[in-house]
Amino acid sequence: MNTPQDSMTMIRNLARGELSTKARLGYVALLLAATGMSVVIVSLWLTEPVLSLRTQLAFGAMSAIGVSWIALSLWALSTRRVLFARDRVIAGRMAVTFTSIFLTGALAAVFAGGGGAAFGALATGAVMLAAALWVLAGAKRKFAALAARRAALESELA
Repeated sequence: MNTPQDSMTMIRNLARGELSTKARLGYVALLLAATGMSVVIVSLWLTEPVLSLRTQLAFGAMSAIGVSWIALSLWALSTRRVLFARDRVIAGRMAVTFTSIFLTGALAAVFAGGGGAAFGALATGAVMLAAALWVLAGAKRKFAALAARRAALESELA
């Protein structure tokens, strides 16, 4: 039979465990995709001498979004610990923020008199925002469940 001290040691060892292989591969894929996207956007931005202010602002926003995803994936990979769903909540918030920015831009394009492409972008943005909100809600539920479980275990050991 385990003593409370043995149980606490086991929990600490679990908490210090590494990211799962599946999670690591996911963050590596995110890192590669975000880096590739950012390199392409910054290359276009720097090599086109005459871009309108609106295009430069869009490229700047897309570059900042790409760098944010790169930073998240590097943080998760460098932590190399189980993140207890905190990373999913952060990623969900980022997704909601970035899709909201996209949706706002698409809405501005519609009001500026954009054609079918602007309405297509608006519809795509609405679907992406709904998906991001759904992912964020699931991440918050999982985090809350894990936090409640952790609190229950701590109270049992106290």
